[in-house]
Amino acid sequence: MSQRILVFYGSYRSDRMGIRLAAYCVRTLQARGIDAELIDARAVGLPMLDRMYKEYPQGHAPEAMEALAGKIRGADGFVFVTGEYNWGMQPGLKNLTDHFLEEWFWRPAGIVSYSAGRLGGARANVAWHGTLSEMGMVVISSTVEAGPIAKTLDDQGQPLEAAGKSLERSFARFADDLTWWAEAARLQKARRAPPY
Repeated sequence: MSQRILVFYGSYRSDRMGIRLAAYCVRTLQARGIDAELIDARAVGLPMLDRMYKEYPQGHAPEAMEALAGKIRGADGFVFVTGEYNWGMQPGLKNLTDHFLEEWFWRPAGIVSYSAGRLGGARANVAWHGTLSEMGMVVISSTVEAGPIAKTLDDQGQPLEAAGKSLERSFARFADDLTWWAEAARLQKARRAPPY
């Protein structure tokens, strides 16, 4: 049975560079036989958080939120592709993530960050680690930092020169780590139900 991995991306900018990295993640996971799907916060279009999914009476959540809740519950793991805004989190991705809580529980998450600079969004990467852990996910130890993004991937998400080769190496380890934890979580849940 193929693993199901959701790849979340959160930039709302008109000239989005990180979408290259999100596309790369999806395509590379699919090449490994994983059922990977891009969840683009801008395309989902949830408003600024007013009510979480769980705060709506059953069957009354907005359609986009209801559909995404089902996808999250059905996933084996998650990848969060995040840019770094002023040393912090990308607000569009954070807003999308905050609409849900229990739906995330007991699955692994990995963080892939990027920036225009050489640190590749490392500060946002660290900030996401604590947030995803608090939301009930097991955050894997492997991370990926891509930067400068324009010198790492072309506009089709294909690796460029030395920076692209470095991304390929780090993403291979990252994907191995994520899929190992996704399988471990699936087997454990089949053996014993989560405690809550």
